[in-house]
Amino acid sequence: MTFQGHPAEAVPRPTRGRPTAARAHLFHPGTVDRYRQLLATTVDRVAHRVADVDRPFSGVTPARLAPEVDRVDLDRPLTDPAAALDELESVYLRDAVWFHHPRYLAHLNCPVVIPALLGEAVLSAVNSSLDTWDQSAGGTLIERRLIDWTADRIGLGPTADGVFTSGGTQSNLQAMLLAREGAVTAMARPREELLPRLRILTSVAGHFSVQKSAKLLGLARDAVVTVDTDPDRRIRTAALAHEIARCRQDGLIVMAVVATAGTTDFGTIDPLPAIADLCRAAGVWLHVDAAYGCGLLVSPTRRHLLAGIERADSVTVDYHKSFFQPVSSSALLVRDRAVLRHATYHADYLNPERTAERIPNQVDKSLQTTRRFDALKLWLTLRIMGPDAIGALFDEVLDLAADAWRLLTADPRFEVVTRSQLSTLVFRYLPAEHHLADDANLYAREALAASGAALVAGTKVDGAHYLKFTLLNPETTVDDIVHVLDLVAAHASRYVRTKTAAEASVPPTEVAAQPCRVG
Repeated sequence: MTFQGHPAEAVPRPTRGRPTAARAHLFHPGTVDRYRQLLATTVDRVAHRVADVDRPFSGVTPARLAPEVDRVDLDRPLTDPAAALDELESVYLRDAVWFHHPRYLAHLNCPVVIPALLGEAVLSAVNSSLDTWDQSAGGTLIERRLIDWTADRIGLGPTADGVFTSGGTQSNLQAMLLAREGAVTAMARPREELLPRLRILTSVAGHFSVQKSAKLLGLARDAVVTVDTDPDRRIRTAALAHEIARCRQDGLIVMAVVATAGTTDFGTIDPLPAIADLCRAAGVWLHVDAAYGCGLLVSPTRRHLLAGIERADSVTVDYHKSFFQPVSSSALLVRDRAVLRHATYHADYLNPERTAERIPNQVDKSLQTTRRFDALKLWLTLRIMGPDAIGALFDEVLDLAADAWRLLTADPRFEVVTRSQLSTLVFRYLPAEHHLADDANLYAREALAASGAALVAGTKVDGAHYLKFTLLNPETTVDDIVHVLDLVAAHASRYVRTKTAAEASVPPTEVAAQPCRVG
């Protein structure tokens, strides 16, 4: 007998039972002591690093860090875990951005709760994949229970369902997929004829993932119609009604309206009840992007701000924003579980159609196949802390944002765009030399990041450059806010003095001699 033309005796013998160096790295009953030791050592390193962090960022530049990473020879292992962790200090931990630091005020990144970190340790070690029952068993049921819990908090009704996703962008993409398929199915016309006519209506302050979803779904370049907002950056319902009517008059099909419960820049919530009325009257799918505002679902004091969300056809929630979960932890919820069939594809080796009614396979609902058991983090958080405790943490940052708004509006150095319903603040330093405002704010943000003392975000409002606080850390205090505002003002005013001196041809030595306030 031969194997691929070779005599049987030439076939390599299996090495089962023979110890090898490589097998010492596998996680199995024989290596659990090594696992305990290395994990404890690593946790201790991270704990010491977190305890010693005195600023949210080192200020490192790509040009400075990239050569260190490039010098690592991935074909020559260090073999010693301690040496690898030492190397990791120089290529990652030393210059990591620390979201737990109270002066990280930039993006929608939250500090994480310890129960969720316990979940991370368990899920990565067991390594369940949530696509099919025979790969996850109890994990499937835990995820389904959390989906039911979230749908109940939203108020979607007894036919609701959903699935965990990688984040808000994927959740929004899947929602638009379901809306597109629903519109195409309802029209009973050739798909190639309908796709160019489909339109999505959303706020000008809505998330860019709506436009990205339209592109990925093969819709027309102008498929997303953005609707104006009021001074509080909430969608104008009269303008939305006008666009729905205009689309129909022009022979276009409004396949979905995307309302936002917590815009990324302004933290504002669209008027959900009025939008729901318009969508119901027009027979249009209503999707609510609550990736940011979903923390209100567990808020002891502000749940009413989400009134109307229960009338949505689909909802995006990001637990890794306002539920203080590690990335990634998000979900898409739908009112009618039957619509999830548009994401289903049966494979004989994985989820054959004959088992669809008997076996709970989550892959039947998901755009992903292999998928982490991210639901476990939220499960342990709820079982250890409870939803009220999560909501109380979110309330703390919303209260802080209200205090920061009062500070900014009373400070003549700055102007604020609007008061957030959540925890963002869009503002800018406003010098007497108004023509320098854009460059001064850009400079201040870059100089602040280079110092590492604090991190703030930037955005554009009506074509002008602004700065942005995104407050998600209950450890941040009003004093932290005051300190960062003083730093921003110091950097911006220094830029303005330098520019005006240059314009007036004042010698640089005189500019340097002028005092500069740093809080």
